[in-house]
Amino acid sequence: MTKRFRLRNGREILEERAFLVGVEISASTSRATSSSLSSSPAVPLFPIAESLAELAQLVETAGLKVVGSTHQRVASPNARTYIGAGKVEEVKAAVTGMGVETVVFDDELSAGQLRNLEKEFGGDVRVCDRTALIIDIFSQRANTKEATLQVQLAQLEYQLPRLTRMWTHLERQAGGMVKGMGEKQIEVDKRIIRERMAALRRSLTSVREHRQQHRDRRSGTPIPVLSLVGYTNAGKSTLLNRLTGAAVLAEDKPFATLDPTTRRTQLPNGKECLLTDTVGFIQKLPTQLVAAFRATLEEFTEASVLLHVVDIR
Repeated sequence: MTKRFRLRNGREILEERAFLVGVEISASTSRATSSSLSSSPAVPLFPIAESLAELAQLVETAGLKVVGSTHQRVASPNARTYIGAGKVEEVKAAVTGMGVETVVFDDELSAGQLRNLEKEFGGDVRVCDRTALIIDIFSQRANTKEATLQVQLAQLEYQLPRLTRMWTHLERQAGGMVKGMGEKQIEVDKRIIRERMAALRRSLTSVREHRQQHRDRRSGTPIPVLSLVGYTNAGKSTLLNRLTGAAVLAEDKPFATLDPTTRRTQLPNGKECLLTDTVGFIQKLPTQLVAAFRATLEEFTEASVLLHVVDIR
């Protein structure tokens, strides 16, 4: 039997088989949507092959093994299952034939689409979208209080609109005699989540104020700040280590580091500067993470120079 276990955080875990699914909106639809904004034909920002290749990197970073992928060009996503009925059957066949445990979609799915797809693929198959995948990776890599708070907020913002119908089994089990029980439980859960989100935002406000105090102290010294910015896994942490002699974690994986790291270094002309490594960019970055990581992204605004790191491989 092929060994399917791998080490993660010092523990041996089962390496799940994952199948990737992407959707490409047809060019004619894109042109119609953008006709009021531009007279030139719209071109997809990212080719589907490139997007799926990046998704595969993310999946492997999360600890899963990619065993196959497929994509479909559509005029617009299917409201019920995101992909068409024929493509659903194709994925079902792949799930059965390859022993797939997780199906990962390259775009964010609604609560209804997630539920419908899990029904189609079978109860033992988990359906995950790109947003949940990235949030999961961030939760694995969150090593500081600030990063942990930001990830927790993003997780709750993702979960909140997906609570619908989570408790309808209560009404089914009671034969309809306690109509509304599921709805009441959803409202209780929503209130608990909103209260937790409010507490996390207060904590993050405190973090931002603490960071601002550090920036204010830095601004009082005549040392320029250079922020390394760029795509995730472009080599920002590696460059920081080379230039400053630091020992920041640098891996050939997306989002190896989440927290900004600042080190003092000497320039060739003998003058000193502060070099800051920042969290990387990625296409289709979930809006929950953009908002939650505001404290981290604020490092850009204080930089004297933004040094764009590009991997030309």
